[in-house]
Amino acid sequence: MYAKRSFPAVLTALVLWAASILPVSASVTISAPSAILIESSTGQVIYELNSTQRRSPASITKIMTLLLTFEAIDQGKASLDDQVVVSEHASSMGGSQVYLAQNETQTLDTMLKCIAVASGNDASVAVAEHIAGSEEAFVELMNKKAVELGMTDTHFVDCSGLTDSDNHYSTARDVAIMSRELTTKYPDVFRYTTIWMEDITHVTPQGTSKFTLSSTNKLLKQYQWATGLKTGSTSKAQFCLSATATRDGIDLIAVVMGAPNNDSRVKDAQTLLSYGFNICDLYIDANTEDLAPLKVEGGVAEDVELKFLGEFRYLDTVGSDLSAVEKVLELPESASAPIEEGSQAGKAKYYLNGSEIGSVPILYAESVRKAGYGDYLKKIWRIFLL
Repeated sequence: MYAKRSFPAVLTALVLWAASILPVSASVTISAPSAILIESSTGQVIYELNSTQRRSPASITKIMTLLLTFEAIDQGKASLDDQVVVSEHASSMGGSQVYLAQNETQTLDTMLKCIAVASGNDASVAVAEHIAGSEEAFVELMNKKAVELGMTDTHFVDCSGLTDSDNHYSTARDVAIMSRELTTKYPDVFRYTTIWMEDITHVTPQGTSKFTLSSTNKLLKQYQWATGLKTGSTSKAQFCLSATATRDGIDLIAVVMGAPNNDSRVKDAQTLLSYGFNICDLYIDANTEDLAPLKVEGGVAEDVELKFLGEFRYLDTVGSDLSAVEKVLELPESASAPIEEGSQAGKAKYYLNGSEIGSVPILYAESVRKAGYGDYLKKIWRIFLL
């Protein structure tokens, strides 16, 4: 089937990311010296400019902080209802902040808003300490995660991006990798990154006061399909933005690094996203149909059930007729026992204009034990009884 609809991304393994990367160039004019545009569900690169150039990432560092926080929640190590206590170290952060006081307590849910909406450095450190015990320990987790994701040109020194250290760096491509991991694996992050303005309440020994969180991401008001994700700026990094947007079921991520000013980074992101939406078509086969059982030779069962590993997606950027995509099942006539559930039986191959564009493994949906002497006697006995 051909569709411009999106299904939740379920495969974010690095191997898929690496397999989808192609050298791409296009007549797109932006002011930033480094940028990349990818389609989120496939990880395919649509446009890139100096995308592996190491640069200071500023507060888009917090994408990794958000990723590890959502991961901790998913693993049951933290909860949105957790009470996060602000340390002296966290409250002393300069730069972008939400003015948390020492010993002030906020829920983790509120802290996520402070990070995602207002880019609070103080909130980032408080959350890092809550999850890992110290900012230093959390930064170790950040760097470990970067390695796991294949972010080969990234190294973190802090959890907020406030530092000017030359040892704190990333690239547009690496930022896209962690942005994709965060948004496809934990789409609940969009509940925070789409907030334009919201009040929180400070409760301290000095009294209670309201504080308005205002989004640092002006793209939310200037681009109707924007869904996030994170801004960043320092005198060293200049102006950075990892921008996410969704239109007609297609999810794009545009990363801009080193733009000369805020207006430029927003304009660059709009240019990249609009370019992507204008040229992208997405073919999706959900692979929900039933497969005919496969005959089993020498097993305790006569046949075995089959299933697709998952859905198939193909991103076209050259205007192909995706209704012409053909699906061909490649399966043996029979399988020999023993058969292990989850092992591969064959594959579904997809062709466009005679060329293969991808495939999805077909797996055994159950195990089948090899038949022994006693099993054959039972079969004979059942036949005799009939």
